[in-house]
Amino acid sequence: MAGDHHDHDRGREHSHDHGAHGHGPGGRGHAHSHGVAADADRRWLVWALVLITVFMAGEVVVGLAASSLALISDAAHMLTDAASIALALVAMRLAARPARGGYTYGLKRAEILSAQANGVTLLVLSAWLGYEAVTRLIDPPEVRGSLVLVTALVGVVVNLAATWCMSKANRSSLNVEGAFQHVLTDLYAFIATAIAGAVVMLTGFVQADAIASLVVVALMLRAGTGLVRDSARIFLEAAPAGIDPDTVADRLVAVPLVEEIHDLHIWEITSGEPALSAHILVAPGGDCHAVRRELQRRVRDEYGITHATLQVDHLGEDGPHELLQISRSAEVDGAPAADGQEHCADAHGPVHRSGPHRH
Repeated sequence: MAGDHHDHDRGREHSHDHGAHGHGPGGRGHAHSHGVAADADRRWLVWALVLITVFMAGEVVVGLAASSLALISDAAHMLTDAASIALALVAMRLAARPARGGYTYGLKRAEILSAQANGVTLLVLSAWLGYEAVTRLIDPPEVRGSLVLVTALVGVVVNLAATWCMSKANRSSLNVEGAFQHVLTDLYAFIATAIAGAVVMLTGFVQADAIASLVVVALMLRAGTGLVRDSARIFLEAAPAGIDPDTVADRLVAVPLVEEIHDLHIWEITSGEPALSAHILVAPGGDCHAVRRELQRRVRDEYGITHATLQVDHLGEDGPHELLQISRSAEVDGAPAADGQEHCADAHGPVHRSGPHRH
């Protein structure tokens, strides 16, 4: 633009700020680093995997001998625990690979695939165990309560140890959190099974075993639903939980010299790694470099977004009928826009300007 003293290509500023996460009011600052500390986390996950696998093998034998569905369901759940931890370990290794070729983000979302797989297995397993538990409520078999109680108490100890190991890993990763939820649900399951074993041993009420299984099913449904929901949000490029794009845009458009913000997108590359992109229109003659730096500072400090790509243009710099009207959507104040006033045929979200406006 004539008279513009800023050296940039058509005013565009594509910049990535990878500074430390901050903590601001109303923001979602993160104290952790992106991804997981691979070496430390792998060590804790391997310890948990060993504990669970060894106990699971013994529990299957005891569950069959005691005719206890609660023990067998716990063992089946422990099998999914072991699988989820193994899957988490594989996903962590894939996610650590550098970005190259067509995978411009690397394989970071392998962790989200792992988390979603963990959630789905919890839901599938809960459906099967729920059916078996209802069947046993109607026609209960004989259950050896003392054997169930002793095995479940040992299971509580083993799962406490495994849960402690996994709590040492970085649970900001949805991948690690998915495996952790598997183990934590199993801990609750063993507590319920121990109570059921004690009830059967003291009262002879054998349906307690099936009731304990239904408690486990409810916990598995809750954990599985949460994992599937959270991983689906990332796959669907939804804004991270706790970050409202309209609120972010309103905060940014209040920065001096910013005339308009559109094409604003906020998503997560993987859990704990949010990203933002937007098209910014700056007042003619304004220092767009300074505006860009201020906008990036705000999204970093207030929302913990350190990966921000901003395209910055001066309002109207390509001519009086181009960028000056670039922000007009299909409607202006409820009426159809005039020809040539649409930003594009397929609008990318609402337009944000200073002052009152519709989202």
